[in-house]
Amino acid sequence: MGEKYLKLLAVTFVLSALLYFANRNYSQEKKFEYIGTKKCASLCHKGEKKGSQCEIWQKSLHSKAFTTLASERAKLHAKTAGVEGDPQESEKCHKCHTAGGGLDKSNFAATYSKEEGVTCEACHGPGSVYKSISIMKDREKFLANGGVVPDKKVCLKCHNDSVHPVYEFKFAEKVRLVAHSIPKKE
Repeated sequence: MGEKYLKLLAVTFVLSALLYFANRNYSQEKKFEYIGTKKCASLCHKGEKKGSQCEIWQKSLHSKAFTTLASERAKLHAKTAGVEGDPQESEKCHKCHTAGGGLDKSNFAATYSKEEGVTCEACHGPGSVYKSISIMKDREKFLANGGVVPDKKVCLKCHNDSVHPVYEFKFAEKVRLVAHSIPKKE
């Protein structure tokens, strides 16, 4: 009986260890948070040597997307879309006029600000994990760590006629307005 007991104890130990580590791995999934443009710009994407990516964004309408919600035109659009009150306070408007709009507050780092509008992360995904240089320089690592390479489908999440019925989005034309180069490796 002693040998059977030891085998049973060993099997029980192994199964318990497997269950412990399996559950532990599931509970440690990466959490991707939106960090905001100040963090992105300070790390890599500001200046001519870096492709002037931040400057291109700053000149685009994306950087003004949240601010435009305060306009009279936005208030009219919001009303026809069924939004009550201030469009700048509406989660329905935030979904397209901010990065990560409509998500729970736990998805945002302290450095994020909705007032920045449609930031890099609206198109490229939340940057809290992929922000390191070693990840940014490796496409596969970038994608595995929350990075997104935007395409027409990403743009159409907001640029469609579901809210603004008279809107026609010409992808090939519009993507040129926000295009930014990836700096060449030195």
